[in-house]
Order: sequence, then C-alpha cells, then structure tokens
Amino acid sequence: MRPRRPVTGTIAAMAAFEDRLSALEKDLVEQGARVLELCTLAVESYFDLDLQKAGRIETLDTEVDRVDVDIEKRSVPLLGLGQTDEHSIRSVLTVVKCNNEYERIADCGVSIAEKVLDERTRDMRVPDTFRVMANSVLGMLRDTNRALARHDADLARQVLLFDDTVERFKKEIVMNAQEQVASGHISVHFAFGLMSVTKSMERIADHCTNVCEQVIYLESGMIVRHRPEGWSAPAAPRA
Repeated sequence: MRPRRPVTGTIAAMAAFEDRLSALEKDLVEQGARVLELCTLAVESYFDLDLQKAGRIETLDTEVDRVDVDIEKRSVPLLGLGQTDEHSIRSVLTVVKCNNEYERIADCGVSIAEKVLDERTRDMRVPDTFRVMANSVLGMLRDTNRALARHDADLARQVLLFDDTVERFKKEIVMNAQEQVASGHISVHFAFGLMSVTKSMERIADHCTNVCEQVIYLESGMIVRHRPEGWSAPAAPRA
C-alpha cells in the first residue's frame, strides 16, 4: 500500500474552511425553516385571533435571535482565513447577509403577533384579499428558503418577479380599508391594525427579495435592481 502523503497547510486550511462554511449554510437553512414556521403561526393567529398560537411566537423568536448571533459570530472569522476564491468569499457574505434578513423577517412575524395580542377580541372579518396576500408572501418565503438551500438563481429570480404582485395586494387592501372606515363598516382601530399587519407582510416580501438578490449574486456575481419598471436583468457590479 502506498504511504499516505501528509496534507499540506494550504489544503488543510481549505478543507477547514469548507467544513465550517458547510456547517454555517446548514444552520442558515434551518433558520429559514424556523422563520417560516414563526411567520406561518403569526398569520394563522391573526386570521383566527388565536392567542395560543400568538403566544408561541415569543419562544420561536428567542431561538431565532440566539441562532442569528451564533451564525454571525461563526461567519466573521471565516473571512480572515485568507480565501481568495471569489465564490468562497461571496458564500460567506451570503450567509452573513441572509442571516440578518431572516432575523428581520422574524421581527415582522412578532409584530403581527403583537397585533393579535392587542386586539384579543374582534367581531370584524379579515378581508379575503389579505388572506390571499398573506398566503402569497408565505409562498415567497418558502421559495426563498428553497432557492437559498439549493443555490438556485432561477428560482430566486421567480421570487423577485412576484414582489410587484404583493405590492398591488397591499395597495388594494389599504384603499379598501379606507373606504370601509369612511362607510362605517369597520372601525378605525381595526383598520389601523389591518394596515399595520399588511405593512409587516410587505416587509417580509421585501426581505425575501433581498435574500434572493443575494442568491443570484452568489451564483453569478451579478446584481439585480428593483426599478419603477420592474426588476433589472442581472448585471456585473460597477468597479
């Protein structure tokens, strides 16, 4: 049997980097699933005014915050390991940035749950348009998690294209709420709560697009921009 050659320092460092990066990416994917669970509970608790589900969100958010800090602490040292490969560097930056986006998405879910606890009782029905918007946003978050886990830039691009639909839903809900208040069909208190929750859902969608932009950048080195006419084609960053 041929004797095993000693592993050089450079190869060992590269292997250590890959192992640590792989562990971080796995934890980030799990964080995405945790955040999706939190947001799903938040939406369901708002639909049904379910105080028990709303109460569970605090425990989930505590874990999201713990993992957020842990991933951040483990990510930063990787940038000091001397990697020069662009994709490796982008991979670490993706973990750091997406980790931050997930923590902010969780904050939006917490805001929704707080509205449930604030209202506690209501005799007004949540508009169907909001239910469609909320389900669409949860779908965006689900596909965002898949795009990140698979490094799937094509799926990430599809998520971006759905962002304008969410914006249209939001405008319709706000206009309808204003009309319903003016006609006396819903209370001002309920309308303000509805618009606040709608805004939280819109922010979740925005954070999803931020993650998807990062997935596209990770795999291609290209950047997309959201302009008034829609999303731009991926383009090389300016020097």
